[in-house]
Amino acid sequence: MTHAALVELDSALAARRAAGLARTRRIVEAVDGTHLRIDGRDLVSFASNDYLGLAGDPALAAAARAGIERWGVGAGASHLVSGHTAAHEALEDELAAYVAPCTGARALSFSSGYLANLAILTALVGRGDVIVADRLNHACLNDGAVLARATLARYAHGDAAAAAARLAGSRARRRLIATDAVFSMDGDVAPLPELVALAERHEAWLVVDDAHGFGVLGDGRGSVAHFGLHSPRLVVMGTLGKAAGVAGAFVAAHPTVIETILQTARPYIYTTAAPPLLAEALRAALDAIATGHARRAHLQSLIARFRAGAATLPWRLLPSSTAIQPLVCGDAAHALALSGELAQRGLFVPAIRPPTVPVGTARLRVSLSAAHSRRDVDRLLAALAALAGGVEGARA
Repeated sequence: MTHAALVELDSALAARRAAGLARTRRIVEAVDGTHLRIDGRDLVSFASNDYLGLAGDPALAAAARAGIERWGVGAGASHLVSGHTAAHEALEDELAAYVAPCTGARALSFSSGYLANLAILTALVGRGDVIVADRLNHACLNDGAVLARATLARYAHGDAAAAAARLAGSRARRRLIATDAVFSMDGDVAPLPELVALAERHEAWLVVDDAHGFGVLGDGRGSVAHFGLHSPRLVVMGTLGKAAGVAGAFVAAHPTVIETILQTARPYIYTTAAPPLLAEALRAALDAIATGHARRAHLQSLIARFRAGAATLPWRLLPSSTAIQPLVCGDAAHALALSGELAQRGLFVPAIRPPTVPVGTARLRVSLSAAHSRRDVDRLLAALAALAGGVEGARA
């Protein structure tokens, strides 16, 4: 590499830092539920997607230990060679029966949600086809569209009428609607009933990224169940490292869709299977999700408590009924400063900045968990109120 090339990279990194957009990895030294030790400091974390508090659940840990005893620590090969164990098969069967987006649904497991979305889109559409996508979709859905070489037609966030116009204006041979179910940086829920109707009217697939809904909404079964939807046009992707507390992802859909992904999707075919010990832990997680009514009820009470307390703060509280509660601060520097002040008070709330969110909408992303207590939420609200006083005083 030439010196000039290094200078160019250094210059770009310096510009990122100057704009307040540089990212830093924090080293977590200890975990106890929602309490973390980072750089020697004990913090209550509002940064995790562990919505049901299952990541540290003893039953999941016991299942993982039993999985190690039976299977060891690695799968050793891809699913289509020798890496697909009885544990993977049982997990997929149980997920398909639980999520059940259509009659006779099958499921396929993946190492990550990113890989799963790449696999879905590249298997179902290609060059000359169209993907009609919400403008605030997760990056992996956009990257999947690029990898599929399909035309990406984006519509205004949450606007089913705009999606309909995109579909009506397309002459593509195959059509696919792609949307997050719960939007990860806003916390709102997509208009899935209207989108299912569109998919059926236009003979399109509806790919639903339910990363932040599975385990929480629909009595645990996810966003599709939350709306009571059932259609062979539905392709549901759910992640297993958030509410499920472990790692990985799955796709649940009509058996023909699943077989097509299995046979043709490069992100599935050419990836080593996740360790079977994780599949065993996830089977225990699925049991906990199915019976986790008290966890979900507690989480909903914390959401209501936070929203009531945050309503008078000077930052814009987005209209979210989910565990994701964003406070929009404006510029990146302000969001970073607020996050730093909260850390000084023993609270970890991440600042989310462009390009993850649009310029001018940097925010504090408060993520609530059933593992939080009311006292944790009250402590956060008190700290935010104290910081708000400083903001108001500076404005005066």
